[in-house]
Amino acid sequence: MPIINSVAAMQDEVTAWRRDIHENPEILYDVHRTAGVVADKLRAFGCDEVVPGIGQTGVVGVIRGRKAASGKVIGMRADMDALPMTENTGLPYASKTPGRMHACGHDGHTAMLLGAAKYLCQTRNFDGTAVVIFQPAEEGGAGGKAMVDDGLMERWSIQEVYGMHNMPGIPAGQFAIRPGPLLAASDAIFIDITGKGGHAARPHECIDPVLVGSHIVTALHSIVSRNIDPLKSGVISICMFHAGEALNVIPATAQLQGTARTLAPEVRDLIERRVVEVAETTARLYGATAKATYERRYPVTKNHATQTAFAASVAGQVAGVDKVDTNTPPLMGGEDFSFMLEARPGAFIFLGNGSTAGVHHPKYDFNDAAIPAGISYWARLVETAMPA
Repeated sequence: MPIINSVAAMQDEVTAWRRDIHENPEILYDVHRTAGVVADKLRAFGCDEVVPGIGQTGVVGVIRGRKAASGKVIGMRADMDALPMTENTGLPYASKTPGRMHACGHDGHTAMLLGAAKYLCQTRNFDGTAVVIFQPAEEGGAGGKAMVDDGLMERWSIQEVYGMHNMPGIPAGQFAIRPGPLLAASDAIFIDITGKGGHAARPHECIDPVLVGSHIVTALHSIVSRNIDPLKSGVISICMFHAGEALNVIPATAQLQGTARTLAPEVRDLIERRVVEVAETTARLYGATAKATYERRYPVTKNHATQTAFAASVAGQVAGVDKVDTNTPPLMGGEDFSFMLEARPGAFIFLGNGSTAGVHHPKYDFNDAAIPAGISYWARLVETAMPA
């Protein structure tokens, strides 16, 4: 089945929802306006149950089919939060809040799942229960974990859970997925360096933490190139380097911060161990000290095989089998839907966003042309998994 006719007719309405959310971005758990809009719409659609405040500011809607004989319960998740960055699109519906922007398409994810909820409430052509999950704080706040920890799966007896993310570079309305690891574990690195400050003209009397930090950054990059099997994946990026207050003063301390990304547990273990060893021993080499802290944050987003095959077949119904890549390469980005996939079997799928700027870019915008395919995917997922 292609795009559902009644869904295609909803495109302008859903686009308006999406652009309203885009104009009013909120970050992390502070998504009170967005969550309020979501909850109000779910109630207006006629959801059987609407519960805000799950995982602090998440919203859950429950839609029961015409029949409930199967006892099956399917969860579908969208993220609501934006990023702390400045938009540079020049669009008429650009962010009205300086320093906040929907640069990852969560506005589109939320709008599409709302559209699916409206369709499912109107038709209820399934045997079981559909649970729509609107999550805060995907961008670094582990909102997915917060919702799971708040009893999401148990409270609504969710048996399988599915997620979706737009993907620039894939034609709009097409899909991509793979079984097993799809997105990387995402961890944080903090390194505090202590040297000896002094006058910039007398470096021999100092232990320069800027020099030490520079050597640590260079040495850390050797972990991926020289410690990890070349056939396995790992990324270390040091993205923040803070030191000093004046151009003629060698500071006493410096701080480095960054991220590590991995797809395999043994690589994650190796990187964690080597980051600490390399940072602290390199500092000692130059007479300084360093304290390296490695924080495990998001697990690998690992798709379950049976649910992945099912999701791919549903996407094929919507876009055509030839428009679904079932062996897309894994990416080193992180995603906290991983916590939901650890709690229940399920699958995460990419929806093409077309030739747009990449996510987390100041010129990115969700492609509204993808909306009908996204809503149809959610609708067919429920109707196919729980046929009436």
